Amino acid sequence: MTSMTQPAGGVTGGVDTHGLTHHAAVIDALGRHLGDREFPATTGGYRDLVAWIGSHGPLTAVGVEGTGAYGAELARILTAAGIGVVDVDRPDRKTRRAQGKSDPIDAYAAAHAVASGRATGTPKSRTGTVEATRVLRVARRGAVKSRTQAMNQIRGVLVSAPAELRERFTGLDRADLVRALARLRPGDDLSTPLAATKAALRRMARRHQAPAPRSANWTPRSNPSCAPPPPNSSRSSASAPRPPANSWPPPGTTPNACAARPRSRTCAGPTRTPPPPDAPTATASTAAATGPPTPPSTPSS
Repeated sequence: MTSMTQPAGGVTGGVDTHGLTHHAAVIDALGRHLGDREFPATTGGYRDLVAWIGSHGPLTAVGVEGTGAYGAELARILTAAGIGVVDVDRPDRKTRRAQGKSDPIDAYAAAHAVASGRATGTPKSRTGTVEATRVLRVARRGAVKSRTQAMNQIRGVLVSAPAELRERFTGLDRADLVRALARLRPGDDLSTPLAATKAALRRMARRHQAPAPRSANWTPRSNPSCAPPPPNSSRSSASAPRPPANSWPPPGTTPNACAARPRSRTCAGPTRTPPPPDAPTATASTAAATGPPTPPSTPSS
């Protein structure tokens, strides 16, 4: 009986990621298929996937599809385990036309892309304050977009509203318009267009009155020394000027986070003393001594 020897060079893994399950495959250094298996997209499933791939031999790398979406957590776990992770795009159209589309085919295609050197992308770590800032800014953009959408809907409804409402709120600026609409009383019977329009405008105005997102609420503070001063200090955080969120560089992009923030009592850095005044030179002293005398001032009559 002839047995195939395992070639040197280790094995390569490939993972086709989905929302609920991940399909993993392993190939050897010659590109031969060693096996494939499906795992649940859970913490326990990730551990079983890593153990199963490692049971085939020493790993060179693992190609993961969608490291910025469904495969983000798997990429973090593989990186924490000391395994090289390569970001793999979807298989090319020629391969899909020739072999079809299935989870095992995509998993093997990811492994072959890494072994052949076609896929060389390095996934983002998504473990630092930059990722935290990205997530918070997603929520902030959604809050700002919701307020803008509410105002656009208010103006659109007022265009076709009954004349009683349209004439009543014509000429008001945005702040006065929102306050006036939030105080409307449509009543319990919403069967008439006038009452239904009042109810819709009031709901949209109150949605617009939600607290506006502040840059301080959407920025992670990982450096305690850069936290705002306590309220009982001489300068509270409410009165301290805050730059807009889009003017701050992302955390982790500067050697010192304090350098990207305005100077304050807790984050002022080294104090600079003003330079001493210039001493008079010999030329200036001589000119002052030999210059014309200043005439004395005479009191005005």
